[in-house]
Amino acid sequence: MLLLHYLMPLIKVLPLELRNKIAAGEVVERPASVVKELIENSIDAGSTYIKVDILYGGKRLMRVSDNGTGMDREDALLCFEQHATSKLSTEDDLFNIKTMGFRGEALPSIASVSKVTITTGTKGSSSGVSIVISGGEVKEVKDAPSTGTTIEVRDIFFNTPARKKFLKSNSTELFHIIDTVTKEALSHWGIAFRLTSDHKETITLPLASGPKERIMQVYGEEFLDDITGVDTEAAGLKMAAFFTKGDSFRNMKSHQYLFVNRRPIKDQSISHAVYKAYEGIVPRDKHPVFFLFLDI
Repeated sequence: MLLLHYLMPLIKVLPLELRNKIAAGEVVERPASVVKELIENSIDAGSTYIKVDILYGGKRLMRVSDNGTGMDREDALLCFEQHATSKLSTEDDLFNIKTMGFRGEALPSIASVSKVTITTGTKGSSSGVSIVISGGEVKEVKDAPSTGTTIEVRDIFFNTPARKKFLKSNSTELFHIIDTVTKEALSHWGIAFRLTSDHKETITLPLASGPKERIMQVYGEEFLDDITGVDTEAAGLKMAAFFTKGDSFRNMKSHQYLFVNRRPIKDQSISHAVYKAYEGIVPRDKHPVFFLFLDI
């Protein structure tokens, strides 16, 4: 018996449900991670209006609704399969990515650790579908005429209590969600955004004509008076930059944003270059405001 034990294979392929839960550890860090993934799906669907509803800091409910292209029944079911995506077809597509998402990991990962309902229908169609998934398992599929897509995510981490325990207070989780929506709104000014928390309006942003108007919508006209802007182009690069003018510096490194191809990123070398440009101007322990929008 001991010999048989040593001859048995030790390596095995993990069940799909377990694989999705492991992937969820990479994709779904907290409620704000879910909101980010769902908003970016709405952006990729060509939406001009995205509404986010939150209950209890996203722990109870996150709902993202859009007026995008929507999906038919077959695609709606397929989108919860691992690595199912409409955004890549060939290996060459990896070098010409124009969408916010492309891996096909987000929805199955989210569905594996929460209770999800998707209601969707394609534009111009009178049909639609509603699908209920709990812990990665499809529970119900029914007809539900609709246009665009609404995804509800309830009871995040209900089946992974160890991860649920590490969620912070409702106010902390809401802070991260507001930060996520703000970043997406700043870099996608051609989309109207609305965020409600516990049935109260938190963010309302109509479509904007450009980044400057969107900054004004988010922070107000008085804020805009303290910054100036410049547009420039070089070979393969376009940049719109807005930054502190005069002596309107801040005590903290807030309102410092860098976007590359509409994606919010952090890059110490670029931040250092901005501070270098202000050398001898920024007082000690003060910080400039900057919004850099790079298209490569």
